[in-house]
Amino acid sequence: MPAYNKLSMPIISHEAYSQPSPDTVICRFVDLRKFRDLFASEELYFRRTDLFKMDDPNEALPPDNYVRKVRGFTKYDLHDELALNNDQASNRQFSEMHYIQCWQIFEGETLDMWERYGFAAIFTRFDLLRSALDSMLDEIQVGLVRYDDAGPLRYNTIHFLFMKRRCFEKERELRTVLTCGDPVGGNNRHLGLDGFPNREPLEDENPMHEWIHKCKRRRIDLKALVTEVRLSPWATEAEIEEVHTWVKAKSFTCPVSESDLRKALTPTLEEFRKYR
Repeated sequence: MPAYNKLSMPIISHEAYSQPSPDTVICRFVDLRKFRDLFASEELYFRRTDLFKMDDPNEALPPDNYVRKVRGFTKYDLHDELALNNDQASNRQFSEMHYIQCWQIFEGETLDMWERYGFAAIFTRFDLLRSALDSMLDEIQVGLVRYDDAGPLRYNTIHFLFMKRRCFEKERELRTVLTCGDPVGGNNRHLGLDGFPNREPLEDENPMHEWIHKCKRRRIDLKALVTEVRLSPWATEAEIEEVHTWVKAKSFTCPVSESDLRKALTPTLEEFRKYR
């Protein structure tokens, strides 16, 4: 039988983002459920971009004032405001073909990041993540998120994907984007039966096709990727033991360490949430 070589698509470069140096330490915060899933499946999980709007309504959308400036719209003009609705709904639907996984440029721990995002931090280096992504068949982009309230540098979907408002700046996000579009999908799901251009797609009247998934999962060599597992300062003894069990069962050599913030004077999780 003929031998078939596995093809891969190299990571795509774009002017919308820059990349850190290869030896940059990065981490991904996960809760206990996501930690178990990662170690059980050894798959990277990418979430469809539009689903992030539950946490950030402006995810992958440019600021309205930026759109008005670029498109020459006048604020409060009825026709221009409807055109703005149409543009932003179209931008939302363009984002539906992209799936995101978020990492963080590690510069030190904070109790706020532990409280908001996770039970464990999965550490690696950028060159190791890039190597894992480079072997995939998908169209992949990876780069640093730009934080700016004024808007992106260009009116372009990729620029929108790699831009967030300044209030998220402390997240220091390294964003990985997998692209997988609907080959027969339209871009008018925001138009009602009366033709009115709604701000968001109408999920009840014009749902996505059933083959459009909420996530994409891609198998990787997790042992080659993970350099350390660090546990929350609020992890219980039972949770710590479970993590050690997972790492041992998978024959990983990466260290499992406790948070630098696990100190006698560190407030409990309940105290932190109450007084922060």
